[in-house]
Amino acid sequence: MKEIEEIKKEFEEKIKTKSIEELKKVETHFLGRKGKVVDLFKTLKNATEENRKNIGQQINDLKSYVEETISKRLKELEEIEKNKLLANERIDITLPGIRLETGGLHILSKVMKEVEDIFLSMGFDVMTGPEIESDYYNFEALNIPEFHPARDMQDTFYLAKKILLRTQTSPIQIRTMEKYKPPIRIIAIGRCYRRDAIDSSHSPIFHQVEGLVIDKNVSFSSLKGTLLEFTKKMFGEETKIRFSPSYFPFVEPGAETAISCVICKGKGCRVCKYTGWLEMGGSGMVHPNVLKNVNIDPEEYQGFAFGWGVERIAMIKYGIPDIRMFLQNDLRFLEQFK
Repeated sequence: MKEIEEIKKEFEEKIKTKSIEELKKVETHFLGRKGKVVDLFKTLKNATEENRKNIGQQINDLKSYVEETISKRLKELEEIEKNKLLANERIDITLPGIRLETGGLHILSKVMKEVEDIFLSMGFDVMTGPEIESDYYNFEALNIPEFHPARDMQDTFYLAKKILLRTQTSPIQIRTMEKYKPPIRIIAIGRCYRRDAIDSSHSPIFHQVEGLVIDKNVSFSSLKGTLLEFTKKMFGEETKIRFSPSYFPFVEPGAETAISCVICKGKGCRVCKYTGWLEMGGSGMVHPNVLKNVNIDPEEYQGFAFGWGVERIAMIKYGIPDIRMFLQNDLRFLEQFK
């Protein structure tokens, strides 16, 4: 049929289009509802009975040819488009990659880890306890009964009657002595809370490390040797330690501990207020009443305890002038310790 050949020839010319958009127009032109191939089927009614079957077969063959050719050409054009896109978006693998920002330990976490590692190397265990404590563990068991004047030394956050935020990590010592029999060698490290006015050296939230040793024949010399060993490992071999008599309800005798200034090496400077010494915290021999409260015989066992502020340790070791810097989340400050 001449008309079929003409349509096929026209189609083969138009299928050479170079865009998907133009190809869709070609498809509509030949296979749409008013397309040329569809119109051919309408001519069958005018064909004789003898030719109708033959002509119908030719039209169907043309339709199949057009559909297959369009499908094939569409895949070719899609591949061309994809290659163009890849060429335009080519990645230069020689360019340096984008460096991802990595986090790091907070300076206080870093110092606490260092403190723990030193005491672990000295044979101590690390103990933890709840930050919400009872009045008994925070005060009474530590030889600070109700109405004792020493309670005025610590402004406390009370959550309910007899329930409070711990003001020190000492309750961990009581819980440990209740649970384990001597000998005991532990440090208790963690967050504490006091109603302190915020300034360069005070914060209502701070961290404390306390040590406790309970055994037979423990003396003040044992305390001095332990703290001197820790001090040298933390601040340097040349660092010295000094004990001055002081009062704490849970130890007897009690002492304030100080280390030789790590800035001026004991010669005197603004940091140590020209004394050559930096105060670190309290210490002493565990009071017999504290041992009795946990059913340890003070005639058979003795012990020593000490407590230093973690922020204080960090400020001295790294020359940090203001305790508020630990909580300000200033990346310029924090990134110095990554």
